[in-house]
Formats: sequence, C-alpha cells, structure tokens
Amino acid sequence: MKTDKPATIKEIAKRLKISPSTVSRALNDHPSIGLVTTMRVKKMAVELNYEPNQTAIFFKQRKTFTIGVILPSLSEPFFTLAINEIENLANTKDYTVLLGQSLDDEVRELKIIQTFKKHRVDGILMSVGKNTTDFSFIDLLNESKIPIVFFDCVPDSDHVHKVFSDLTTGMDEAIEAFCSRGHLKIALINGPKSLLASEQRLDAYKKALKKHKIPFDDKYVVNTDLTEKGNENAMEALCALSERPSAIVSFNDFVTLDVMKYARQRGIVLNQDMHFISYANYPLWKYIENPPMGSIEQYPGEQGQRAAEILFEAIETKEDMEPKVEVFESKLVLK
Repeated sequence: MKTDKPATIKEIAKRLKISPSTVSRALNDHPSIGLVTTMRVKKMAVELNYEPNQTAIFFKQRKTFTIGVILPSLSEPFFTLAINEIENLANTKDYTVLLGQSLDDEVRELKIIQTFKKHRVDGILMSVGKNTTDFSFIDLLNESKIPIVFFDCVPDSDHVHKVFSDLTTGMDEAIEAFCSRGHLKIALINGPKSLLASEQRLDAYKKALKKHKIPFDDKYVVNTDLTEKGNENAMEALCALSERPSAIVSFNDFVTLDVMKYARQRGIVLNQDMHFISYANYPLWKYIENPPMGSIEQYPGEQGQRAAEILFEAIETKEDMEPKVEVFESKLVLK
C-alpha cells in the first residue's frame, strides 16, 4: 500500500531482502537483473511511492536535463514557431526548456543568462536583442562549460555556433518583383543601425539594386527603432520626399503593419499608390483584407530545430566542438 512519504532505494531493498544496487539496476532495467526481480522491485516501488532522487541523478551524470532559451519577445509569431520546434526536439531527449524574454533590454538579457548559469542549465539557445552590444557573456559561459547556440539574430563572430537566414536571396527576389512591375523608386525601412540583421538587409538591398541597374540613393533608406512611433517616423520621412517611393521593403511584418496604417491615414492607396514587401512571412497576413505584395520567409521553425540539434550535439560531445554555422536561404512569398 502506498505511503505518503516517498521511499528510498534502501527501503525497497530492505523490504525485498536484496541489495540496494540490485534495486537500482532493476529500476533502470539493467540486463543483468532477471525479469521476475525487476517486476518485484518496480511493484514495491509503486506501493511505497518511490520517486527517483533527481539531485543525485544530476550529480552523477553532471547534467540537469534543462536548456535555457532567450528570446527578444515571446509574443512574436517568428519565435512562437521556433520555440515549438525547440521544445519538440527537447521532449524527445527528455529535456525541460526554460524560457526567458529579454524584451530587447541588454541588462535584462544578462540577468537571464546569469540565472540560467546559476541553475546549471546544460546549454543555452539565444536570439540576440536589438540593443545588445556586449557579448562578454560568451566567454563566461565557455568557462562554465555551458554551450550556447545563437539563431536568427546572431553575433558578428566566427567563433560561435549560429543559425540564421541569408537575407540576400529574399531581398533580391523582392527587388526583382518590384522592378518587374515598373517600380524604380524603391525604399528600405531598416532596423536599428547597431543590429547585425539591419546591416545584412542594407547590404542585400544595395546588391539587389545594383544587380537590377537601379542607382542607390541613401535618401530612400531610413531606420527605425522598431517601436510603433519609430516606424511611423520612418514612414513619415519617406512620405515627405519630393520623389516619394512607390515601393518599400521593410524590416519585418510588424514594421509593415505600422507603416501601412500610417499610409492609409494619409490617403495613400495600398497596393496602388504604394506597394510593400517585408521580412518574416508571419501567418497574420491571411487575416488582413489588403495585405502587402509579399513577405520574405526566414524559416523560423527550421532555424529553431537546427539550432537545438547543434546545442544537443554540443551538450553530448565530451570535447569542445568547432563552431558550426548553418544558413537558410530566405525566399519571397507573394500574397
């Protein structure tokens, strides 16, 4: 009969008049223990309300069977898709996922990292916040033998594991789609200048314009801090130009939602006076009556899964791994 207090291996052994080591092996289905003994041990474990001592298991295996995931925002569909795949893979390996959102606050981001380190997570997956400039925590984690894999927003370093989307292919397809429809004044609403992803978008934009023989004009490039007000200010700057652009590539779908709203409020007819393409390809567009011309797919689920695969490989290997870099080509999806 079950008791309220969990039993120990020693108590099970005493009841069955066998050694604690035999009980331990039986509970773990060791082949050296016969089927009858294994069944007797497990039956007694149930009757005595036995629960494994996780602390002892963790100490013995030097693992906590937890990984930490740090994201800028849990509300973004991109990260929702990514975390679904991360948790699916973690579940197959009997790992628990601890989540933390930085809200693009570098101080908060560091606190989450320190908390994960304190609780001895076996590894960390991270998408860097837009305001992060200090990456000294990488060395701190390396010293503690806690592997970290970056995905989506990643550091500009060759010495870390990272998974990200090549923004060049999608941008090239976007500019080509605009050009094929007669647009020559094509603007870019980019993210913060400090963000690597913004730098990548700008480089891709310049290359695509050059490929399609459109001169680069810096007045058509504006930056936003990705807030609603910042997005509106960026759009206002473009609308104030004497030669207003007829087509815009924006940093992501949320930026596009804000700038399309701004355009409508000022009498600009969407997909007629002005056309939009953005990055992310969130599912939300199927619920919008007048969506943008297209959005660039960055494969968040695939990124999350591959980043998790690399992390578990790093956790399971006994030696330091060479930095792994995985790149997914972005792709324009017309609406």
